[in-house]
Amino acid sequence: MKHKWLLCVVAVLAACGAADEAPKQSGQARPEDGVNVGKASALRKLVPAEGIERQAEQQYAQLKRQVAQQRALAPAHHPELVRLRAIAERIIPHATRFNPRAAKWQWEVNLIGSNQINAFCMPGGKIAFYTGILRNLKLTDDEVAMVMGHEIAHALREHAREQASKNALTQLGAMGLSIATGGKYDGLVHTGANLLSLNYSRSDETDADLVGLDIAARAGYDPRAGISLWKKMSAASKGAPPQWLSTHPSGPSRIRQIEKHLAEVLPLYERAQKPRPVVAPGETRR
Repeated sequence: MKHKWLLCVVAVLAACGAADEAPKQSGQARPEDGVNVGKASALRKLVPAEGIERQAEQQYAQLKRQVAQQRALAPAHHPELVRLRAIAERIIPHATRFNPRAAKWQWEVNLIGSNQINAFCMPGGKIAFYTGILRNLKLTDDEVAMVMGHEIAHALREHAREQASKNALTQLGAMGLSIATGGKYDGLVHTGANLLSLNYSRSDETDADLVGLDIAARAGYDPRAGISLWKKMSAASKGAPPQWLSTHPSGPSRIRQIEKHLAEVLPLYERAQKPRPVVAPGETRR
């Protein structure tokens, strides 16, 4: 019986691993339909969405408290935060195309005073930008939308939930091995993870790039800004790579991927109502 249990665990791990490694096809979407990245990984279903979103909410709240104590959490009237929230307000309505659960998320957008070139969106729509990515890269609104769309896409495609499922399977395999060999396994299977420091796979990053292009273009932001964004990111990566810059795929590879799919998202941008430049309270634009 012990050996049968081990074989079952190994079989599940192998099957899920093979499914996860299968390339995510972009499909043959018509230009007016936008990008088609196929179904999200079935592996993620091993962890309840509600649980991972609740965990994200707790970690996000903890981060905000820590940042506020350091006087680095931007107030609501901060011009850069006003700008971010205005861009998010345009992008978020298009999120449900890729994940119906997004309609019920309690979305938040905050700005953290730090020189880090970083931004993220946690499960459940918890978004944060660091001032470093805005100022060091001198991002235009279109480029901000590309970053935000990419990060929101990770949440919509539930990449963190998928990673948590992988962790659970790995621990389940370890537990089964211990039982099968007559040892004791006193630990519990934990599906939780630090959702602020996940490393996504190459396919996840490509997935997020394409979905991000789609929802940003629908919101009226020029998807060609993805090219200028990644040129800036590649330039900033000389020396110590910025935290936000994933090492896979590389900047040039991402630019080629964006160029390949522009025909699918440019019609969305051309039909979309274009945003007006954001003017924060007390700010004037020339």
